[in-house]
Amino acid sequence: MARPGSRFLYLLVFVVGACTMGTEIAGARLLAPYFGDSTIVWANTIAVVLVALSVGYWLGGRLADRRPRLADLCRAVLGGAILIALIPFLARPFLGASVDAFDQISIGGFAGSLIGVLVLLAVPVMVMGSVSPWAIRIAMDGVERSGEVAGRLYAISTAGSLVGTMLSALVTIPLLGTQRTFLVFALAVALVAAAGAGWRWSAVPASVAVAILFPVGTIKASGSGEVLYEAETTHQYARVIELEDGERRLELNEGQAIHSIYRPGEYLVGNYWDENLVLPFTSLERPPERIAILGNAAGTVARAYGRFFPRTRVDAVEIDGKLTELGRRYFDLRNPRMEVFDEDARPWLRQAEGEYDVIVVDAYHQPYIPFYLATREFFELARDRLAPGGVVLINVGHPEGSDDLERALTRTMGEALPEVLRDPVTATNTMLVGSLAPIGADRLAAAAAARPPVMPARLRPLARATAARIEPGLPGGALWTDDRAPVEWLGDPSLLDYASE
Repeated sequence: MARPGSRFLYLLVFVVGACTMGTEIAGARLLAPYFGDSTIVWANTIAVVLVALSVGYWLGGRLADRRPRLADLCRAVLGGAILIALIPFLARPFLGASVDAFDQISIGGFAGSLIGVLVLLAVPVMVMGSVSPWAIRIAMDGVERSGEVAGRLYAISTAGSLVGTMLSALVTIPLLGTQRTFLVFALAVALVAAAGAGWRWSAVPASVAVAILFPVGTIKASGSGEVLYEAETTHQYARVIELEDGERRLELNEGQAIHSIYRPGEYLVGNYWDENLVLPFTSLERPPERIAILGNAAGTVARAYGRFFPRTRVDAVEIDGKLTELGRRYFDLRNPRMEVFDEDARPWLRQAEGEYDVIVVDAYHQPYIPFYLATREFFELARDRLAPGGVVLINVGHPEGSDDLERALTRTMGEALPEVLRDPVTATNTMLVGSLAPIGADRLAAAAAARPPVMPARLRPLARATAARIEPGLPGGALWTDDRAPVEWLGDPSLLDYASE
């Protein structure tokens, strides 16, 4: 049967369950600015947490038989709360040094995220894992109803885990940030544990409460430029960097790619974004009437369309609405013909009405991409939303010298759109053009030279340079489907190098 005072144990295991899952969610977000938020990083985080919990269950069972006292359990939980509170303060110097070391020996995101999670999360999660078996031993006064008591405690712990998952993902991380999410959960569990251990231990929750007041500061050091803004959004870590010449850049998560650029007084930025203005003319003989941008970020392309093609209607789709706010605040995002949709790209496209002359796909999230935006089924959906003569444009970011990702996307896109061309803009960015209609460099060159002009004079040199660079799509890639699209294994070639050693 259950001993008197078991209700306090119910509260303790509930709060510990919430803290454990809140720490796991916050831990993955802590790694994102350094290693990204791919399924590989999440798999590492979950795997380390499960191993730590398993060790904690074993350890808790042993300690429960040796010290079956509530005060001892609560003191152990206080130690775990201290370790959780230290995580965000140790993370920045450790992860910054880790990234430099991992880059030098090329062991990739897999090993980097694994070691990072091990060092930062394993021990405090192990301590939290010891609580449930220890609490069961304390709550038991006999074996007659042992199953009922154990089941009730594990059910309450699981309910706490559910609350911690939703609370961290939907409330504390978006509103308070990752650092304070760790501290809020550490404070909650420290308060309950201090009540069980004796209020002479109240200095622990008091210290954690004081730590919550510490300024967060810069989450990740900038290699160059001034950090104008950084924060955790509902979806990711985002920051805006301003260089000495006034150029501004939007970085997300690990910062291996730039997602938007703003140059004061300019609309062309000298990179792949500009290609979205001229590549439609590989098929069209007139400016686009309607375009969709899947992955608008801070609106570099949408802003340029507002300047060069003010009559074009732009549907800008960006799952993270905070990026649109940053675009208007820092990137001069203005286009009276633009409508913004804060939605996921594929469900939005499925429900979109009407047809598009151009569908721009710039939602790939380097070094990893959403697999469901790179499959045959997705490109078939995009094909069905095209107007006659319309084109699909994809920005394929890739490591220099690697074309495996481009080949796979070319093959997959070609299953739905038989006309595919490539535009190797930079060493790390290739634009792909797909269409049902005939497309070619000659059409783009003709549009640049047309009289009367079909494009602004400012775009004609860009169009001629692009026409001279366009090539047929690369052969030999794998076909990706909704069932099988191993995007992670092509997004980080250093991972493959490491795995093959």
